[in-house]
Amino acid sequence: MRKAIMVLMIMAIAGTAIAADLGNTREVPVKNTPHQSYDPPAVPKQGGDTIFDATPIAGLPYTDTGTTVGYAHDYDEVCPYTDSLSPDVVYSFTPAANLIAVVDLLGSTYDTKVYVYDESLNMIACNDDFYSDYVSKIEQVALNGGIGYFIVVDGYGSASGDYVLTVTEYEQCFVYCPEDAVLENEPHLSDGYADAHNGGCNSPEFGNPFQYIDWINVEDGSPIDGAAWMCGVSGWYISDAGGETRDTDWFSVTAMEDGMMNFTVESEFPTYMFTLGPLDCGSVGVLESAAPSCGDPQTLSFAVNAGEEYWLWVGPQAFTGPVNEFFYFMTVDNNAYDVVPAEDMSWGGVKSLYR
Repeated sequence: MRKAIMVLMIMAIAGTAIAADLGNTREVPVKNTPHQSYDPPAVPKQGGDTIFDATPIAGLPYTDTGTTVGYAHDYDEVCPYTDSLSPDVVYSFTPAANLIAVVDLLGSTYDTKVYVYDESLNMIACNDDFYSDYVSKIEQVALNGGIGYFIVVDGYGSASGDYVLTVTEYEQCFVYCPEDAVLENEPHLSDGYADAHNGGCNSPEFGNPFQYIDWINVEDGSPIDGAAWMCGVSGWYISDAGGETRDTDWFSVTAMEDGMMNFTVESEFPTYMFTLGPLDCGSVGVLESAAPSCGDPQTLSFAVNAGEEYWLWVGPQAFTGPVNEFFYFMTVDNNAYDVVPAEDMSWGGVKSLYR
């Protein structure tokens, strides 16, 4: 007999801070910042103007604030914009051991760009626009212990200004899969992947496929009334057209009884979860939204009518960088309690079932 525990439901309210984009491809934003030559002022320079006087980072986590105003334009990389003439500043870092770093400019006040060079000045990571205000972040960059690296804080076009630099070590987080959970069965994500599985309205070439939640989790061979739980796969890849593309999972569920439906997700990577409407690919939009991540499950609770269909959506918040696949655990219930299984299994065993 299954052991069950009560879970405190986290009410999530739709808000302007959460993106409402249902698409699966990244559009490169059109910018109108004028490109003009940069004439550095004749004032004393601060340290960190070039790699030869880079400001050293002694260890992680690290945070520093500063300005690129008054510096020279020394470096530029295409990611994806060209012909930057912005002033830049440089930091150096030599990790003691292998690690994965996160380089974040959140809090900066201008249109930034950031990239990482190895000691031979090969660019190994770069980002221009991570946040909606054109501020940059490199989500994951692998650094080898004992090797020197340079972090360049730059700008788009000729933009310069105040910046906040935060460098931390990325810590992998794991979401566990219950033994009797239904598997989403998304095929392994790889470059050139074609989402014919449950791409919903983002996969019209495959007939807008949805995955139907049919309450098939079982206890002692009998269906659990009004509750289902599933282990899913999401992530991103490079499409055949060469663009960054994310896997978006679309679900359809029919309410069993009048009342409330609770939709809960915990994810290894920052994720969006939506309830959608109307049920028409030509006009569908986000009704309610939340942003779950690892260790921070979120729940959307909404009123339903017995026999009516509802659409749910899960997909990554961002889709750039080296990680291309992650896992999430999703529950949907349409009764008074959220039933969560007490026995877990490792994702290692689950991964083999997706191949």
